Amino acid sequence: MIFKVLYQENANEPAIRENTQALYIEGDNIRDVRKKVSTHSDVLIENIFPLDDAHLAYEKQSEAFQLTEYDD
Repeated sequence: MIFKVLYQENANEPAIRENTQALYIEGDNIRDVRKKVSTHSDVLIENIFPLDDAHLAYEKQSEAFQLTEYDD
């Protein structure tokens, strides 16, 4: 399943909505995705949510859509 992760680049600064970024990552569940992201980067995760087929199709229309892959 593909998940959308909303995050702040610097985990040591307060979250500012205008600085929120997104990445898309494949995982088994939210816990799995949180572990992958936190293991490979030092970001402040705001929210993680699964994308159903319709939402994924919509997100893929954006030029910013890129599936992030981490080597295990």
